[in-house]
Amino acid sequence: MKKIITEKTTPQQPKMPEIGGKKCVEIWSAQCGECFKWRIIPSEDEYEEIRSKFIEDPFVCSKKAGVCCNDGADIEYDKSRTWVIDKPNTPKTPAGFKRRMVMRGCESRIDCYYKTPNGKKQLRSPTDVSNFLTSYPEYNINGHISLQHFSFNAPKIMQDTLPPTSAAAAPKD
Repeated sequence: MKKIITEKTTPQQPKMPEIGGKKCVEIWSAQCGECFKWRIIPSEDEYEEIRSKFIEDPFVCSKKAGVCCNDGADIEYDKSRTWVIDKPNTPKTPAGFKRRMVMRGCESRIDCYYKTPNGKKQLRSPTDVSNFLTSYPEYNINGHISLQHFSFNAPKIMQDTLPPTSAAAAPKD
């Protein structure tokens, strides 16, 4: 199966974005289904569009303007940053909401949550989403937003890309 991956930088890299002091996704990328090279996706919105349709419409280099499989990879899968893999066909975040993924300090897990359009709440569960949409119906444009538009499934952390100093990367006895 072809994979879509997001990646985030390791502590050695400067100016890494943080949310509440926790590491978060910095670069969005997708792997070509034909040549298997990694392509940087310029925006989270574009990445989510690709991810939401990945099984029925796999990403290929030619979908990126001016790029083909004969070109070099935009980025290499290596230990220069920590990589995480999203599940294909994860729904695209509804307009106005922001899906946030932050790695726990021990680098063993990623927490997913949604920032609301009014910025007043972080939705951390389907119950939170349901309560928010009930309390703020103005954000449920034309009644088209439902729980199925939100995914709290955390991406898989690629253990082979964790820095050696990470507790999660330490060999288990």
